[in-house]
Amino acid sequence: MAIKTDAPGRGQFGSSFGFIMAAAGSAVGLGNIWRFPYLTGQNGGGAFVFVYVLCVLLIGLPLLLNEVSLGRLSGKNPIGAIRGTGGNKFWQLAGVLCVLVCFFVLSYYSVIAGWTLGYIFTEVINIPVDFEEFQETPMYIIPLTFAFILMTIGIVLGGISGGIEKAAKFLMPLLLIIVVFIAGRSVTLEGASAGIEYYLNPDFSKINSKVVLQALGQAFFSMSVGWGLMITFGSYLPKNGNIVASSGWIAGMDTAVALMGGLMVFPALFALLPGKDPAAGPALVFDVLPRVFDAMPGGNIIGGLFFLLLMVAALTSTISMLEVPVSYLIDDRKWSRKKAAWIVGIAAMALSIPSAMSSIEGSIFNSMSISFLGNTKIGFFDIMDFTFGTVAVVVICLMLSLYTGWAKKIGDFANEIALGAPGFKGFARTTWIFFIKWVCPVVIALVLLDLLGVFGTPQEGG
Repeated sequence: MAIKTDAPGRGQFGSSFGFIMAAAGSAVGLGNIWRFPYLTGQNGGGAFVFVYVLCVLLIGLPLLLNEVSLGRLSGKNPIGAIRGTGGNKFWQLAGVLCVLVCFFVLSYYSVIAGWTLGYIFTEVINIPVDFEEFQETPMYIIPLTFAFILMTIGIVLGGISGGIEKAAKFLMPLLLIIVVFIAGRSVTLEGASAGIEYYLNPDFSKINSKVVLQALGQAFFSMSVGWGLMITFGSYLPKNGNIVASSGWIAGMDTAVALMGGLMVFPALFALLPGKDPAAGPALVFDVLPRVFDAMPGGNIIGGLFFLLLMVAALTSTISMLEVPVSYLIDDRKWSRKKAAWIVGIAAMALSIPSAMSSIEGSIFNSMSISFLGNTKIGFFDIMDFTFGTVAVVVICLMLSLYTGWAKKIGDFANEIALGAPGFKGFARTTWIFFIKWVCPVVIALVLLDLLGVFGTPQEGG
């Protein structure tokens, strides 16, 4: 396969450790600490955790290897990666979708990240907050969202090794330290054992098709496959970098943070608010947990640390979301990094306003709706999340597995993975090829049909 390589000076990770921290940072986000615990609560506790770990190993990891190999083989952003490996206009649509997904998700994801900024201060100075009132107050939400996007722009302006890698090397260890500290405090509370049992003792009778499909969906979103993030970061990875070992570390760290997220939430919830439903949904973190912290000795400090953790997790993800469209504009439009980061960032700020306003009762952004195959989404935020953060991501995963598995010679991508990973041969190589060609497309197609309501139970978005 003839590969069009990138011009020199594009930027590169200085070390495999830097790549692992940055890529794990993009994978570890609000989905691990905000979404994973409430999905676990809604889907039977330990049974969901068990299925989720299997999904990460059998589907998430092969897809991760697929994207990183495509990125490094081409040395390009998602659109350039497919074009550079000989993909026609149809397959390049997957790359276009990657750039669009990252931009649109950045706009509304930053709204939730803005909430975490606000809660860091309200927890530390111990001001009670009514979550419903807070999210319906534009004078709080919009400035916090803008502040968060400005932080993201500031890091991306520093480039690959000077900005993203440097930030990831600091932020990821900080995140892991806070996770371990809060989980340790939570599991040592009196009465925490009931929460630990609920979370880690699987009741296999609760496993059904809905639980499996939700776990698969969460594995996609949590591992950051289908966003183009891993293609982009893979394009900055030196040829001697070990893709297999790096991907294993990324998947392991991502899963560990998700599992620790549950250990932060459920033991504390059962110990301090024993009557509270663990299936409290998306409000679990912002509505329920502050009350848990209030009931804990030194709770305002623990609460401040928890929301700092959420903010760091969100920031490590939004950095990579911004980098995907920025890398496209640098590669294909020959923009400077400064121009690309500022223009994309300011556009994301403008688009974040409707998402921020969609929580306000009576606003047009709150009442707008779309229906598709019996699947109705109400509010600008939920429409964006379902369209770009959920359906488009699964479509991209399907297209990329079909592209490398069938449209192109999959051996070229297996050879790319083997560079720097001499153990990737024989059984390992054959198994990966089998999964990308056969298992992943079938499973992803089932998830997509389920999301669209074909099986009669439309799933919630990411």
